[in-house]
Amino acid sequence: MLIASFTFAIMGAFAKLASQNMSSLEVVFFRNIAGVIIVGLAVLKRPMQHQGGKPFLLFFRGFMGFVALLAFFYNIAHISLGDAMTYSKTSPIFTAIFAWLFLSEKLSYKGWIAIFIGFVGIIFITQPSGVGFSKYDLLGIFSGVGAALAYTSVRELKTYYDTRAIVLSFMLTGTIGPVILFLISPYVHFPEFDFMFAKFVMPQGIVWFYVIAMGVFATLSQVLMTKAYGETKAGIVGAVSYTNILFSIIVGLFLGDAFPSILTTFGIILIVFAGMMVARDK
Repeated sequence: MLIASFTFAIMGAFAKLASQNMSSLEVVFFRNIAGVIIVGLAVLKRPMQHQGGKPFLLFFRGFMGFVALLAFFYNIAHISLGDAMTYSKTSPIFTAIFAWLFLSEKLSYKGWIAIFIGFVGIIFITQPSGVGFSKYDLLGIFSGVGAALAYTSVRELKTYYDTRAIVLSFMLTGTIGPVILFLISPYVHFPEFDFMFAKFVMPQGIVWFYVIAMGVFATLSQVLMTKAYGETKAGIVGAVSYTNILFSIIVGLFLGDAFPSILTTFGIILIVFAGMMVARDK
């Protein structure tokens, strides 16, 4: 999990570099098409066997994963890598809430305390002014909420579908979705929704290296993370996964990001602490 966290931070770095030459929508497209090819080959080698019967929930998982990833990559392009990663790591906090709401999973008083601490951490990172949260704050929080909804749906879907089908629902939506948005973008003029609508720009030169490296490190991270969760308790692996934030801050510094302020650092610590409490509670 430690190596997975590091490789995920490197993936974020290449995504940030690629975003200097293309939209975050295009970054999401290339991130997912690599996964479709890899998982598709695995399915051809060993066909899926599952019960099925939840197509709308399967689509919901794919759609929520796609839009959460879109918000995540947009933030990677516009704010520090460490902050973008921290927002995405709020997902376990929101997952605990959604599992309690929709799956009737019990949440202890320690779990509720962890959630409260996590929300305090979010306030310290966003530091809302008199006009409220910024666009990047809202998208950052949504990247955590969207991922949490996707993860919560997986808990239900794994009873009915092959794991690869669940992964493909996300990868395929994340590949087809951008193509549809590319096609309708010329007819849509909403600057505030620039994270959703953009023109496709064919990568040139070094940008191809960024895109390929992003796909390789993302896949490597996914494989290592899956292996880690299969080796020991999820709570332990989940706690170690928060090293991703530290790696992202360090990698971000090499890319020119500013060092987090005292208030932001305190917020990051609270979110990490809350996430570890939730992981331990589960």
